[in-house]
Amino acid sequence: MLRDGWAVDGPAADDFAGDMTAPRGLIVTNTTITNAPGRSQWTDAMDRAGTAEGESPMTSISGPDGYMSGFGNEFETEALEGALPVGQNSPQRCPYGLYAEQLSGSPFTAPRASNRRTWLYRIRPSVLHAVKFRRAAESEWKTAPHHVQGGPDLGPLRWDPPPPPAGETSFVEGMRTMTTAGDVNVQAGMAAHVFHVSRSMEREYFYNADGELLVVIEKGRLAFHTEMGRIAAEPGEIVVLPRGVKFRVELIDGPARGYACENYGAMFTLPERGPIGANGLANPRDFLVPVAAYEEVEAPCTLTVKWCGGFHTAEIGHSPLDVVAWHGAHVPYKYDLRRFSPVGAILNDHPDPSIFTVLTAPSDTPGMANVDFAIFPERWMVAEGTFRPPWYHMNVMSEFMGLIYGVYDAKPEGFVPGGMSLHNCMLPHGPDNDAFTAASFSRLEPHKLSGTLAFMFETRFPQHLTEFAAREAPLQDNYIDCWADLVKHYDGSPEGK
Repeated sequence: MLRDGWAVDGPAADDFAGDMTAPRGLIVTNTTITNAPGRSQWTDAMDRAGTAEGESPMTSISGPDGYMSGFGNEFETEALEGALPVGQNSPQRCPYGLYAEQLSGSPFTAPRASNRRTWLYRIRPSVLHAVKFRRAAESEWKTAPHHVQGGPDLGPLRWDPPPPPAGETSFVEGMRTMTTAGDVNVQAGMAAHVFHVSRSMEREYFYNADGELLVVIEKGRLAFHTEMGRIAAEPGEIVVLPRGVKFRVELIDGPARGYACENYGAMFTLPERGPIGANGLANPRDFLVPVAAYEEVEAPCTLTVKWCGGFHTAEIGHSPLDVVAWHGAHVPYKYDLRRFSPVGAILNDHPDPSIFTVLTAPSDTPGMANVDFAIFPERWMVAEGTFRPPWYHMNVMSEFMGLIYGVYDAKPEGFVPGGMSLHNCMLPHGPDNDAFTAASFSRLEPHKLSGTLAFMFETRFPQHLTEFAAREAPLQDNYIDCWADLVKHYDGSPEGK
C-alpha cells in the first residue's frame, strides 16, 4: 500500500492507513511471533513517546510483536510475505526484485558453535552505500592503541558523571571514550565509553567495523533502528550492536545518557555455567532480537563507518536500512538486566564476582576473557559469619565500573549513577571504611540489596586513559581517601580491637 509517499504492508496496514505521523517510507513487519510477550514493546515505547511541537514525529503503530526470543539462534523473519527465499540463500532472482547479501561476523571456516552470519534481502546492495568515503572530523571517540602522556598518577580512579557536551549531539557525536585497551588492528581489546544523546539521527546512519558495541542505558530511552529491525531500550536494559550492522538512534522521550563497551575481539557469548547446571545467570530466552522492518527512503542520507579508529562518511541517496527479510545469527539484540538470575553463597563465604557475568568475549587463553560484562543486581545476602561485601582485592584483570541506579554496597558514598571507576591490573581496591565497619560489626541477618544495579567491563588488558578521562571528565581527586579511615585492628589478641 502506498499512501502519500509512505509504503506500508502487512497486518498493520489498515491501522496505519489514516496515520500520517510515521516516518516517510517506514515498512512495518508482518512477521508473526509466538514466543514474545503480549503487546509489542516497540509499540509501547513509541506510544509513550508522543510528539512535541517542533520535534520529528515518532512511530506509533499497532501491529505484531517486535521481537524474537533466544541467544545465538538461527532466526528468520520477513517484512513482506514471501520475501525470504525457500530452500536456498542466493536464488537466481530474489522475490520482490531484492538483492541477496551475506553479512559475515566470523570467518567462513569458524566452528559451527561460533559461526555468525546473516543473509540479508535488501532493496539495494551495500556496495551502493560505499560510493565514496571522505574522512570525517576528529572525534572524542578514541580507539586502542591510544596512550596519553601525563594525566593522573597511577592508582584507583573514580569520576563523577561527565556534563553533557556543548550543543546538541547524536549518539555518535555524543560518544566520549574513557579508556582503551589492547589493539584494534589485531582485533583484541576494548574501549570503555560514556555517551550523551540530545538529538535523534535524522537520515544519518552508522556502522562500526572495529568491533561490536554493548550499550548500557543509564538515563532516558533510545530507539535503535537497525538493518534487522527496531529495538527500543530503557535504563536497566542493554543493546548489543554487532560489527558491521548499520543503524541509527532516535530519542524516545528526551535526552539520554549511558555507557558503552566497544569489543574489538571475539563476539560476546554466554558464559559456561559449569556445575551451576542448565539454568540461572542470563537465560537465553530473555534475549530479544528484532523482527524485520525496513525503511524505503529516497532522499539524501549520510553513512559513517568507524574503521581502524578513523571515521569515514559517504553521501548516499537512500536509507541503508532497506532489508526486507533476513535469516541468520549475526544480529543485534537487547537484554533486560533485571531478568538476570543471580547465584550466590547460601551458607558462608563469598563467591568470586565472575558469578555475576552476563556476557563474555573469550580470548585465545582459556578462562582469560578479552572482555567480561558483569552486573551487580538486586540480590539477597544470607551468608553466615561472613564478610558480605566484595573483599579486598588485587586482580590480573582491569575493571571499569559504572552505576545505573541505586547504591553500590562496597562504596555507599561517592559512587553515583552516571559515574564510573577504574581499578587497573594489579592495583588494590575494596570496600571503604564505612562499608567495612558495617559489614564487620553489624548483626548478620538475611538482607536484600534492593534498588541497585551496577556493572563492570573487565578485560585482560591494561586500560589506558584518554585525554577526556585524564583532563576533562570530573575526576574525584580525593577518591583514594575513601580508604584513609581504615585503621589497624590487630593488637596481638585473637579478637583484635
